[in-house]
Amino acid sequence: MGTVISRESARRGLLSVAMAGSLLVAATGCGGDGGEDEAPDDYKVVAGTQLCGGNAVSSDAAKALNVITGSSRFEASADEYTVKQATADLIQAYPRATVNNDVCRIYTPRGTPDFDLRITWDLADGPPTSDSDPEFTELRMGELAVAAADKAYVFFACQSNKLGFPPDVHVVIGVRHWAMPTEPEGDVQELKDAYATVAHSFSLAMAKELGCKNNGGLPTKPVLDPA
Repeated sequence: MGTVISRESARRGLLSVAMAGSLLVAATGCGGDGGEDEAPDDYKVVAGTQLCGGNAVSSDAAKALNVITGSSRFEASADEYTVKQATADLIQAYPRATVNNDVCRIYTPRGTPDFDLRITWDLADGPPTSDSDPEFTELRMGELAVAAADKAYVFFACQSNKLGFPPDVHVVIGVRHWAMPTEPEGDVQELKDAYATVAHSFSLAMAKELGCKNNGGLPTKPVLDPA
């Protein structure tokens, strides 16, 4: 097995990279187009359920996106942003430990307030064992799920013939607001539930695409009661 990172290091690394990436995006202005340039000919705006290949965002997750972004319509996803492509990338990467690989990026439409949401996948060497940071609420989904007012992560274990049926492959799906950290706007608990719902939707879609036994232990609906 290739070099791997510890679960505690992985968790802290996820949050550190998220912070660094957020600062970079804020500094460089990546993400929203600001409506300054003309839209390309193939520019489209779609409903939440049509994002990221069309099988990643459940109806509940689409409603959660509205809570998070304030919008029910979004820029159509680029062709490479699909669960199918992310799954292929994960299979190719396994067993190497990885951090912050794109599943999808979600943007509000031109002419509306910018909001960038990034969904990522990562591989870890084991289940989460360290204590969660105080900003997170722990939830009973997969091995563990944690939700904050601007991000959520779902950890699940996958056994699949697509991965050679090893004992367990530990997958982490993250959803986070890709921007300079600020005080949350809106009800904090409602935002936590919304981020957890979106993270669950993408996690379940990835588990199904990977062919994980028992869908990686993920429930069919998000579990939002604290663990």
